[in-house]
Amino acid sequence: MKKESLHILYEDHDIVAINKQAGILTIPDRFRAELPNLRDILKEKFGEIFIVHRLDKETTGVILFTKNAEAHRHLSLQFEHNTIEKIYHTVVGGVFDKENLDIDIPLAPDPRRKGLMKPNALGKESLTHVEVVERFKIATLLACTPKTGRQHQIRVHLSAIGYPLLVDADYGKQKEFKLSTIKRRYNLAKDTDEKPIISTTTLHAQQIRFIHPTTEKKMMVTAEYPKSFAALLQVLRKYSHYVEFSFEDFKDW
Repeated sequence: MKKESLHILYEDHDIVAINKQAGILTIPDRFRAELPNLRDILKEKFGEIFIVHRLDKETTGVILFTKNAEAHRHLSLQFEHNTIEKIYHTVVGGVFDKENLDIDIPLAPDPRRKGLMKPNALGKESLTHVEVVERFKIATLLACTPKTGRQHQIRVHLSAIGYPLLVDADYGKQKEFKLSTIKRRYNLAKDTDEKPIISTTTLHAQQIRFIHPTTEKKMMVTAEYPKSFAALLQVLRKYSHYVEFSFEDFKDW
C-alpha cells in the first residue's frame, strides 16, 4: 500500500481519520516488520503519529490516529470512559430474527487457537448492541455498536448466537462468497474459475463519533463501503431478496 493511496476521510493539526483497506495491519507485525501497516505509512507521511485504536487486518473502515501526545491522551480517555461510539456494518449468515439485541457474553483468549477469542463465563465483560439494517433470504446486514473493546468482539459475539459473519475464516463457515451460491443457473465460461465477490471478513467500521481533542466539538466521521462489500450487498439485493411473511396477509382466506 502506497501512501498516495491512503483514503483520508478527515485531517487537521491534531487528528487524521483513514478509511482502512482490507489486508493491511494497523501496527507493525512483531515477527514480520516488512508487512504494510498504517502506523508506518502515516509516520512516513506526517512524521510523528499516535495510535488511538485498532482494526483487524481484514476489517475495513474508519480508524483514528493523532498527530501529537495531547490529542492522543484526550481521545484515549474517551475510549477508556466509553464515550466514543463506533458503529460497524456487517453481513452475517442467516435471517436475523430480532430487530435489535444486546449481546452480553464474556470473552477470553482461546487456549486451543492462538490469537483468537472464545466465549467464557470467566472472561472479561463484553457487550455489543446489534440492530438490523436490511434482511436477505440467506443473510442480514447488521449495525453493531460495541460497548466494550475486546479483541474480535463483534465476530465472536455474532458467531456465539448462531449468526457468524457471512465470510469469516476464523469464526464462520466460509472463507469467501461467490455469486454461484445464490444465482440459479450460474454459467461460467469454459476453462475459467469463478472469482469470489468478497474474500475478506464481512465487517466494516462504518462510523465513529467522538469529541475533538482541541475544539471540543462533536465529531462524526463516516467511511463508505469498499467495492467488494458494496458488490456483495448488490448481489444479495438482486438474487436473495427477502420477502417478509405476515399472517395478516392471509386473514381473508
